[in-house]
Amino acid sequence: MIFKVYFQESNKQVPVREKTQTIYVKGDSERDVRTKIADRQYNIEYVEAVDGNYFEYEKQKEDFEVLEIE
Repeated sequence: MIFKVYFQESNKQVPVREKTQTIYVKGDSERDVRTKIADRQYNIEYVEAVDGNYFEYEKQKEDFEVLEIE
């Protein structure tokens, strides 16, 4: 399953909507995705599953790239 992760660059940074970035990560669950990116020191705001029509919409974006982290 593909998850969209909303985050700030640093876990020391206070979440500010205008500075929020996103990445797409392949994983089995939200917990799995959080574990996979834990070493990146991101301040994760939200993780959501991307499927169905929402997935089709996201795939059309120019910067759509799914990270497959082991």
